[in-house]
Amino acid sequence: MQVDRSCVVSSAWCACLILLFSTLGTRVSEVGGTHQSIPPSVVKLWASAFGGEIKSISAKYSGSQLLQKKYKEFERAVRVDEIDGLRLVKRLADDMEEMFHKKAEAMKRLVEAAEEAHLQHEEDPDLQYEYFNAVLINEVDEEGNSVELGGEFLLQPNDHFNNLSVNLSLSTVQVPTNMYNKDSAIVNGVFWSEALNKVFVDNFERDPSLIWQYFGSAKGFFRQYPGIKWKPDEHGVIAFDCRNRKWYIQAATSPKNVVILVDVSGSMKGLRLSIAKQTVSSILDTLGDDDFFNIIAYNEELHYVESCLNGTLVQADVPNKDHFREHLEKLFAKGIGMLDIALTEAFNLLGDFNETGRGSECSQAIMLVTDGAVDTYDAIFAKYNWPDRKVRIFPYLIGRESAFADNLKWMACANKGYFTQISTLADVQENVMEYLHVLSRPKVIDREHDTVWTEAYIDNTLPQAQKMDDGKGPVLMTTVAMPVFSTKNETRNRGILLGVVGTDVPVSELLKTIPKYKLGIHGYAFAITNNGYILTHPDLRPLYGDGKKRKRKPNYSSVDLFEVEWEDKEDTLRNAMVNRKTGTFSMEVKKSVDKGKRVLVLHNDYYYTDIKGTPFSLGVALSRGHGKFFFRGNVTVEEGLHDLEHPDVALADEWTYCNTDEHPEHRYLSQIEAIKLYLSGHEPHLQCDKELIQEVLFDAVVTAPLEAYWTSLVLNKSENSDKGVEIAYLGSRTGLSRINLFVVPDELTNQDFLTAEDKEGVFNADHFPLWYKRAAEQVPGTFVYSLPFNSGSENKSVVLASTAIQLLDERKSPIAADETLTAHMY
Repeated sequence: MQVDRSCVVSSAWCACLILLFSTLGTRVSEVGGTHQSIPPSVVKLWASAFGGEIKSISAKYSGSQLLQKKYKEFERAVRVDEIDGLRLVKRLADDMEEMFHKKAEAMKRLVEAAEEAHLQHEEDPDLQYEYFNAVLINEVDEEGNSVELGGEFLLQPNDHFNNLSVNLSLSTVQVPTNMYNKDSAIVNGVFWSEALNKVFVDNFERDPSLIWQYFGSAKGFFRQYPGIKWKPDEHGVIAFDCRNRKWYIQAATSPKNVVILVDVSGSMKGLRLSIAKQTVSSILDTLGDDDFFNIIAYNEELHYVESCLNGTLVQADVPNKDHFREHLEKLFAKGIGMLDIALTEAFNLLGDFNETGRGSECSQAIMLVTDGAVDTYDAIFAKYNWPDRKVRIFPYLIGRESAFADNLKWMACANKGYFTQISTLADVQENVMEYLHVLSRPKVIDREHDTVWTEAYIDNTLPQAQKMDDGKGPVLMTTVAMPVFSTKNETRNRGILLGVVGTDVPVSELLKTIPKYKLGIHGYAFAITNNGYILTHPDLRPLYGDGKKRKRKPNYSSVDLFEVEWEDKEDTLRNAMVNRKTGTFSMEVKKSVDKGKRVLVLHNDYYYTDIKGTPFSLGVALSRGHGKFFFRGNVTVEEGLHDLEHPDVALADEWTYCNTDEHPEHRYLSQIEAIKLYLSGHEPHLQCDKELIQEVLFDAVVTAPLEAYWTSLVLNKSENSDKGVEIAYLGSRTGLSRINLFVVPDELTNQDFLTAEDKEGVFNADHFPLWYKRAAEQVPGTFVYSLPFNSGSENKSVVLASTAIQLLDERKSPIAADETLTAHMY
């Protein structure tokens, strides 16, 4: 590939044609069939003739010369600006901070309402209360009467909630299948938490961009707004328990260091060992990326479950937890249990790890999974843990026997922990959760309403996630959550956690705050967590497969920045962003396009800063030449609107010209309709990107002559001339496009071209189309021709040709437009 590094690409248009060269394949096959030797000079002559013909057709139908001439007329009125990358990333971070702050403020209002409602509520063990159970609403019995905890619940499809049927006035309550939905504790909690309905509605009215809001109770029930019906799986079960979700665990507890001791002595054979393994696995479910852990099995000897990680703790990310689960299955029971050596090792391990400065010295725990203890081992606790008791002990007694329960209870009470007995596999999940309430006590007593943000994830357990997002698959999101505490005087010193409130923020919402037109053709923005995991990045691909069959990749939520920005061998960029610094960094990169089939070599300048009030850092990558400059044109509003409303004009679906999600009355407006309304000045509540709209109007005026030009070609085209031409297409730096069909839609060779199915061929929130990128890398004025990689195995294929229109300036030479041609060959 030839790349003209001397020109500065700040923007581009691209016209695209589909041509059919049916005669070319026929002639070659006929000559080849004679098995005669063809002189090289003849082949060269053919190539020259074919090249000249396709170039002539490309120039004719693209209208590239007309567009270049039009730009010459506007050259003096155009201003070229250099983009200040550091200033840009700081501005974007401020915009994201404001958006995140609005979500956090909504959660604070829920916390205040929940704590006040609980304060005013008197617990009544005999309380009878009919609430809207999310599974039972609108269900009737054989006689047609509403079932208990059901009742008529109005549900209407709502496009803001992915066209799911919801109730915007009320919430519904989900209770895990393994819990009794009329248990006194649940009924009392549901009763006082009804007060949240009013706040849910008020939050949504204040910030219409909010989606799901919810309260996860420490008792196990889950209140969700807007109200929605839940459906059990094919086995009649709903496995969802809000207390197992990352947002709940992160909000309820602080980062912690945990050592899990598993008894594998001979008495643990059979069912007990199976329960023990499931208990350890459930404990791992409650650990997050900010936690550190290790697992030690013991009998008369110590056995680190992962022998390569002796004497240290590891981060509780998904790959590490899955790795340890695999090794858990290899455990077998034999010998005698020597708990004293196991406890000693656990205390030494925690002490040594604290000296490394990693993890959390403030919250430490030893989880003891055993079928009994013959002693209280007070001498060990006196040596390592008393009097400060910095390490809490959580014994899990496995099995129905209670002979050694007293010793384990004493250990828990003497070390600020909690004792639990697990008799069956069905008891595991509910009993494991108890330790979280104990670890949350310091936060409750100190009234630490910390706002937590999760890493990006996909939650397929919720009913709204079961609905595919327009066939694109489940939605990637982050969650903001805050803990809710009991403020009653009689419970204040005991530290009672009532639950956690939260709301989801789709990653697509973050992309809406990023002006793609400002980042250039190859530029992009990305964000990572304080652990270095990607929140959003163009190269983050959490799903595999096509359409609705797409599935989550393993460890999709813990993809580190160095895995996509792999040219940063020293992790300079990653470490600076993890440490929440502000600065710049440069390196040469190889960017794959066309699903990894093609590679572009670029030199990127990175700019980064932290997003205050969150654990996230934001980065912007600008490619030298293509992303460092931006040109501005100026036309009157009247001129721009006149040419913007032409039927051949469209705007990029995923770009935000005006925020039509902010207020319900704007949600049915197209972007062009919203721009017209904004420019009329009659709608002060409509928020729009003034600069982007000005450039869209400029693009509309400059490219307007193409409509008449293409129309004249259609009218003057004879039946046999240039028969292969199917589409002329133009796309601009501002996402504006013009399209002209030379055949009826049913005759198009590539039905997916320029549709949502052609993901790399259309303007997206995080990248320009592939044909746009390739044309911009070539010498302006020349055409780039490309064939699909599967063309060799098919009888026909589409050839795409594109060219860039150059805007000249005394100091710089920005690309003003791209022209693309596509041909179908037999």
